[in-house]
Amino acid sequence: MTKTILVTSAAGGTQGRTGRHVSEMLLERGVRVRALVRQIDERSDHLKSLGAEILVGDFLDVRSVEQAARGVASIYFAYPVQDGLADATAAMAFAARKHGVSRLVNLVMYQSSIDAPTPRMRQNYLSEQVFEWAGVGPLHLRATVFYENVARLVGASLPARGAIRLPLGNESTILPLISAEDVSRIAVGLLTGPERGAGTAYPVIGSVNSVGDIVAAFARVFDRDVHYEEVSDEQWRSEVLARGWNSHAVEHLSSLWKSLRAARLSAETARFAVTDAIEKIGGASPKTFEQFVRERQSELVAPKVAANASTSPEGRT
Repeated sequence: MTKTILVTSAAGGTQGRTGRHVSEMLLERGVRVRALVRQIDERSDHLKSLGAEILVGDFLDVRSVEQAARGVASIYFAYPVQDGLADATAAMAFAARKHGVSRLVNLVMYQSSIDAPTPRMRQNYLSEQVFEWAGVGPLHLRATVFYENVARLVGASLPARGAIRLPLGNESTILPLISAEDVSRIAVGLLTGPERGAGTAYPVIGSVNSVGDIVAAFARVFDRDVHYEEVSDEQWRSEVLARGWNSHAVEHLSSLWKSLRAARLSAETARFAVTDAIEKIGGASPKTFEQFVRERQSELVAPKVAANASTSPEGRT
């Protein structure tokens, strides 16, 4: 009998949507997928059409998590950047242990330790410890900032102002980034590949870019003037909260920006380098940031950019 893999966050949200990518990649390989979603909608219908078993549940409802884990061999656990990680981890650890799950791929952030620079990164480290105590064969996939989220940040100001507005110091500040698809390929490799040592961590970076590199990539893809505007932490926080970003994510990112600014002033950035796990485990060369922007160009073109097409020579996690 073919083993079933439980994929959480399977419908995909506003961040990297790795759960959706993982589900689709597993289904393409003929793997049985139980997709845990929050509600039935066109996204879950799409996964069902590909062959996934759809289960509606809630990370924070231990009964629905326990039901989701029943009868599966492996789990992909990806909790969004919002409140509730501790409760969700405890519920999943309980359910996975109860049902004898032998492998759990746990998506966390690149820096995961008790001394990590953001509160979410420190919570991720505790999440790792809980899964290890539960004895469910955890493998920790430590991913850096998603291209998708950078594009989301850029898209908020680029159409109206032609600017990338972030509190990152000057254009020499370095950002280690990765495509959510590359993260998902690694997750699939860990879920379906040979047995690995429980508790092993896989830090992954797909590309290392300066703020200037990111500006230049958008300028080339859209063939328009794009520039960087440094804003204060307070101004950035106020703007994204006004756009509906949850306070947990904003607090994490605010701390991350401060950490990246500080790294620019030290030798700390030397530790940022593209990791070979993308190719060795994921089976593909890492996608560059410019490749990602080109592939998503139509999604990243907001109405005001399109409206300006007649006055500019241009032909967006």
